[in-house]
Amino acid sequence: ICDPAEETVTASLEAFISSQLDRLARLGCRYAFHYRSGDAVIDVGTAEEFPSASLIKVPILLAWLALERRGELDREELCDLDSGPQVQGAGFSWLLGARTLPYRDCLLLMIAVSDNACTNRVIERAGMERLNRVMAEELGLGGTRLRRMMMDFEARARGEENTITVADARRLYRLVADLPDPEREWVDALLAANQDDALLMRCHPRDSLAFHHKTGSLPGVLHDWGYTRGKEMFLLTREVRDKDQPAVFEVFGELGRLLAG
Repeated sequence: ICDPAEETVTASLEAFISSQLDRLARLGCRYAFHYRSGDAVIDVGTAEEFPSASLIKVPILLAWLALERRGELDREELCDLDSGPQVQGAGFSWLLGARTLPYRDCLLLMIAVSDNACTNRVIERAGMERLNRVMAEELGLGGTRLRRMMMDFEARARGEENTITVADARRLYRLVADLPDPEREWVDALLAANQDDALLMRCHPRDSLAFHHKTGSLPGVLHDWGYTRGKEMFLLTREVRDKDQPAVFEVFGELGRLLAG
């Protein structure tokens, strides 16, 4: 027998989420929203595949760990930051005086500040095709594809875009939950260190909520994917016009309020 009070709460929650997502629809955005709290699960969307933007860095991290488990990679190995072309954009490793770091620190910078140069060093060390093979065949991320390095504008102009599907964004939660305890603790710490609180976290006072998450953005694309100890939430968007970004940011903030409590 269903509890009428519980049904009312669920209906109210669904109505609130629908009202916020309708704002995105009126702006012409395509989106996918996922929310889980206990047994309550809400999935709503108007698209299945998205340019992954920096969200691709979470599957890269999980693929690295899978390869490390087999002894093929080691996060304690030293990385030469100058071993490949230098890129800027997100992150600041290009400014560091120390030009040699353990890959552990490169992976931290990749997640915490979305450092593009560190991400490229990680991709080069692991190998793009090997990462794609692990993501598809071992992690079950069949709709996630790494096609280009970070900040490779020529590849982007050729239509070589990194992508992720909604199904894979949901699967990431299971992959993180199933990690061996030491790896899970490390991944939790990296995702909690993310410095970008401008999307789902924008309406929460600083340091008031531990949200383990990764954001991503490209022209027309804004994403935030993450989890607390009791809730999962992501909002993926595409076809966001520059002039509509303030309104889209507001929607992220309003939906992000559901992470509290």
